[in-house]
Amino acid sequence: MRVLLLTHAFNSLTQRLYVELAALGHELSVEFDINDRVTEEAAALFRPHLILAPYLRRAIPEAVWREYLCLVVHPGPPGDRGPSALDRAILDGERAWGVTVLRATAEMDAGPVWAAETFALRPARKSSLYRDEVTEAAVRAVRTALDRLPDYRAGRWRPAAPPPQPLRPLLRQAERAIDWARDDTAAVLRRIASADGAPGVADRLFGQPCHLYHARPFAARGAPGEVLGRVGEGIVRATTDGAVWIGHAKRSGGIKLPVALAFPEAAALPALAGDDAAIRYAEADGVGYLHFDFYNGAMGTAACERLLAAYEAARRRPTRVIVLMGGTDFFSNGLDLNRIEAAESPADASWRNIEAMDDLCRAVIETDGQLTVAALQGNAGAGGAFLALAADRVWARRGVVLNPHYKNMGNLYGSEYWTYLLPRRVGADRALDLMRRRLPLGAEEARRIGFLDDCFGETRDAFLAAVTERAAALSNDAEHGRRMSDKRRRRAADEAEKPLAAYRAEELAGMQRNFYGFDASYHVARHHFVHKTPHSWTPRHLARHREIGWRPPEEGPA
Repeated sequence: MRVLLLTHAFNSLTQRLYVELAALGHELSVEFDINDRVTEEAAALFRPHLILAPYLRRAIPEAVWREYLCLVVHPGPPGDRGPSALDRAILDGERAWGVTVLRATAEMDAGPVWAAETFALRPARKSSLYRDEVTEAAVRAVRTALDRLPDYRAGRWRPAAPPPQPLRPLLRQAERAIDWARDDTAAVLRRIASADGAPGVADRLFGQPCHLYHARPFAARGAPGEVLGRVGEGIVRATTDGAVWIGHAKRSGGIKLPVALAFPEAAALPALAGDDAAIRYAEADGVGYLHFDFYNGAMGTAACERLLAAYEAARRRPTRVIVLMGGTDFFSNGLDLNRIEAAESPADASWRNIEAMDDLCRAVIETDGQLTVAALQGNAGAGGAFLALAADRVWARRGVVLNPHYKNMGNLYGSEYWTYLLPRRVGADRALDLMRRRLPLGAEEARRIGFLDDCFGETRDAFLAAVTERAAALSNDAEHGRRMSDKRRRRAADEAEKPLAAYRAEELAGMQRNFYGFDASYHVARHHFVHKTPHSWTPRHLARHREIGWRPPEEGPA
């Protein structure tokens, strides 16, 4: 079928559905829902058999849903209606939640139900739940809806009306507000988790209005609401029964940053004892597991340097295998664009950040005492995808989506030794194609073309269990010594043919033009990304129906 993905943005759920539908053989195009006229024009150009709306912030125009079959993915169970479905579920402490695929009609979220899935609602940030449980449930529900389409057209099946429930309005900040004098730790965490990603919880720090994000419990006591001190770049604030660590904040009119960057006043706070929760290391069966769970997968200069130090310490351990575990939501997304945007010189900050990423990748590539494995629990993009390729083996959970390209960020050239790592896995021609086409890559396709060595595990728990079993098998393999000898021989041959330093110098020459050259596209694109500037048009590589020479098919919509 021709399927038009109508969406507010090409977010994680939309990308995953794009990957799944492409794998099923459907012809896809994407249109950002900017206004009624643009949406109507996109439908008229593409003449889709189905319009699928994974992520919308407003109603589909009547002229479109009356002419085309339009299915909306709603992040709530049948009957739930309104734009803050998942936010309310977290805030209300729901134990189970769901996703519904329903037909667009005149009433918001009130159309016939085509499919629905449920899932347990673990205590987690909204953004994490959305990328994991909501996305997996949405994929299952969309596939069910598509399977029902032939019977629907033949008159053998009809969707049921949802349970009648009122439309719940957009959740207001007053409903999320933290009452520091009354709320315990669990309540504070729910409020911040319900708004994580966007819009954040409105509050005040150091006498200034702001929005809070990224919180976890912290073992401390104080007067409720009191800011007790700082740990890393976050601050610790007391609740009625303990305390929470708050990692990120956005000042009024500013951008989301670590609290210590958003509020220089935090430097005067007493430093409290606390671990670097983003990085941890464990060992079992001769395997070292290095976890690095950076917020939103962003790795700034200091984060890269801390991770490099942890990695070098892991290399000195008497292990036979090192597994780079990344984080639960993301393996890595490369440069920390928010920090760069906030720097006095974004160009200089970009340069320092890419050099630190390169140092980290080089250390992994040059490891000659252990086999290395990258185990992707979550998605990876840009430099984070090539950090994974620096390892000897690359494994991913089945639902992972990769974006191994840079060009969407203002035609950024990219580094992290991608010109060495990518062609040796997928070949020179396919490497260039991946970098040019700028589309998401699903784990199954990535395995098929050699980007990944394997993908497995329908759930994160299943994936982690399999990683542990496979890594232990690598460590205990009688062929381990031979594998290490082969690895050293290949690296020496590659170095003799073209040194890593040469790849790095060539890549950084391209990056220097991006950071310091006449073309400011990277800086403009980064600014729009960080400040969440609304889209004015759909990028050409997504909107196939807007390509020059595109002609609407002769047959009309089904």
